[in-house]
Amino acid sequence: MGKAGITVSPLAPASFPDLPRIAGVEFASAAAGVKYQGRTDLTLIRIAKGAQIAGVFTRSATRAACVLDNQAKLAGGGDAPDGAAIIVNSGNANAFTGARGQESVDAVTGAVALALGLPATNVYSSSTGVIGEPLPHERIVDSISDLVGRLDPAGAADAARAIMTTDTFPKGASAVIAAEGGEIRITGIAKGSGMIAPDMATMLVYIFTDAKISAPLLQDALTGGLGSSFNAITVDSDTSTSDALLLAATGQSPAAEILSLDDPAGRAFTRALHGVMRELAHLVVRDGEGATKFVEIRVTGAASDEDAHKVASAIANSPLVKTAIAGEDANWGRIVMAVGKSGAAADRDRLTIRFGDMVLAENGWRAPDYDEQAASAYMKNQELLIAVDMGMGQGAQTMWTCDLTHGYIDINADYRS
Repeated sequence: MGKAGITVSPLAPASFPDLPRIAGVEFASAAAGVKYQGRTDLTLIRIAKGAQIAGVFTRSATRAACVLDNQAKLAGGGDAPDGAAIIVNSGNANAFTGARGQESVDAVTGAVALALGLPATNVYSSSTGVIGEPLPHERIVDSISDLVGRLDPAGAADAARAIMTTDTFPKGASAVIAAEGGEIRITGIAKGSGMIAPDMATMLVYIFTDAKISAPLLQDALTGGLGSSFNAITVDSDTSTSDALLLAATGQSPAAEILSLDDPAGRAFTRALHGVMRELAHLVVRDGEGATKFVEIRVTGAASDEDAHKVASAIANSPLVKTAIAGEDANWGRIVMAVGKSGAAADRDRLTIRFGDMVLAENGWRAPDYDEQAASAYMKNQELLIAVDMGMGQGAQTMWTCDLTHGYIDINADYRS
């Protein structure tokens, strides 16, 4: 069972990974009673002196006070010579709460700054949960001294659980790189299950590395991985008010400093970081609310990458496609529909549609050797590939999504209760 007795997604990994500790990063979690009593819902993360911080956030026009505050702080650069901290609560998004929202952010980040001896400008906050309810920030403030006393480099797994809302399992991923002078480690945790259709980041994601790297290079590496990870997933086509991704580098690895993303060390670090990002993004889809299928949408041959993204998004977000997948119905006509509505340049007679290795449609017609029984059998798999070749050019995009089941309705019909 997951948090609050929720049945764990059938697509969940067998266990939470053994994440490598990152020198200079400590975690502590607690039950502050933000929404529910007796549920771990608060996490404090302390990052050592000399850290470099990068971040990406939702571009929602109704983004939460904590997102606006984080963006303002990072606008001054991500250099944190005195160290930094992140405070995260679940149960309440502190979004659409007027002036009270910023007052809550100031109260929480100010209390953390005081307790850790940090400038408030280096304390970042995130809130996730119900929108439109004032954040009971005094409950968070009252828990900070306890959190500070329990900071532990081994606390990442507990932190991953504390930031969950409708998630059914905690999410973590890591990588270790052999570099000149020693290893570089990367560890990340995430939460996300519903309201997932990101726009410059998604959900709540926190990634840490001991690499020696400047904030501008760290930001470039982070931004460069969004298109193949967090901006390439969707659960329900909805973009959250609170999406945030923060990346911190402590510089405590014995490996040589990364001075360019174009040299071998920079390329290795970037590949590893993007791999962690992609794995966390996939875990979010695997925990999609009510999900029973993990689906890769692979579009090739589009007139441009932009067109490929339009087609992939139209397929991945289509309720008709997603319900057919849930019903294990090989209804490839719904793929044709989604391609046609996407707004991308398309030609019926150039289109090829595959489910797995099977060609279902080509040359403007059902494939000559189409086998309905084989296609239906394929749809019973938990992991599916839907591939579309547009036959128009070189544009390509891969996205990941899940099916749409009645479980999604069950979760969201009474989310506030």
